[in-house]
Amino acid sequence: MAASASSTTAAAGALSAFLKGVERRALVVAGLQGGDGDAAGHAVAAAMRAFAGPAAGMPLADWPVRFWSLLCGSPQLRAPSTGGSWPPPLAHLRGLAPAERLALLLRIGAGLDEDAAATVLGMAPEDYRRALSAACPLDVQGYPDAAAWRGLAEQVQAQVRDLPPDRLQQLDHLRGSMAAAAAHARTPAPAPDSAPARRADAGDRAARPPRRAGSRWTWRTWLLLCLPLLLLAAVAAWWWREHGLALPGTAAPAAEGAVSDNGPVQVEALPAEDVPAAPPADGSRAAADAAMLADPELALAQDADFYAWHAAGGPVPVDESQAQPGRTEPPGSALETVDAED
Repeated sequence: MAASASSTTAAAGALSAFLKGVERRALVVAGLQGGDGDAAGHAVAAAMRAFAGPAAGMPLADWPVRFWSLLCGSPQLRAPSTGGSWPPPLAHLRGLAPAERLALLLRIGAGLDEDAAATVLGMAPEDYRRALSAACPLDVQGYPDAAAWRGLAEQVQAQVRDLPPDRLQQLDHLRGSMAAAAAHARTPAPAPDSAPARRADAGDRAARPPRRAGSRWTWRTWLLLCLPLLLLAAVAAWWWREHGLALPGTAAPAAEGAVSDNGPVQVEALPAEDVPAAPPADGSRAAADAAMLADPELALAQDADFYAWHAAGGPVPVDESQAQPGRTEPPGSALETVDAED
């Protein structure tokens, strides 16, 4: 209940803040659209009342388009009376058609972009741009006058800033009543007494036929049968881990921290140390060496690498049997002649 009250208070505060931020511009746009301040006040009040109720179920991002759609849909703005009056700096608004004037005021008064303003008026973006272009002031040559556009926008913003005190008091009172009505509409109704419902539910349960016990006890029976088997399997696994390796015919488990190997042991006898070494083979190797030494082409075979290199076209080695000079003359030095000595 406390959470509901806090959420209701927060929603009422958000609605009040939104209306406070939009009410001045809404009153100026409505007043400049019809040129009648009293009719504008009625249109803004009706739009606030229509907006406050459904706003609770809408995202906050949709609030501006929803509010301006309600305001621009009122008869005071769609079909304003012809007897309106405008201040001299805004006399340009008098000569515009109502649709063109409203398109201009949504841009320079409400501050909506082109897409949002087109959505508010229920127009395609291209149609809205054409209406806005038709409402733009022109210079003497018939081209859009940027300076006159800025002058209109500044005058409209001055109207928003300089609202009369009686209008501000009227807006404050209207905003407070809208926020209070919205908070009252969101207050949750008290929960009905649930005792009769509980008694009726108990009576329904008593009137129901009892369920069969067999289906309810089936899973319990299986659990009672499987539980001893699970316990027996756990005990067997523990006993095998602790005592399975110590059965007769198996090696005892090694002590903690010791290295053990239960694999088979292979035994192989080593040769005796006093066995004499085998005598060298008979003169087979010596006979092979004697045959090689008796070959008449042994010398040719020993120099086979040299002959192979020579047959491949290798350069003839320099004859180094004579003494070589210790210093070579540079290639550019002149040779001495007898004339040079003279």
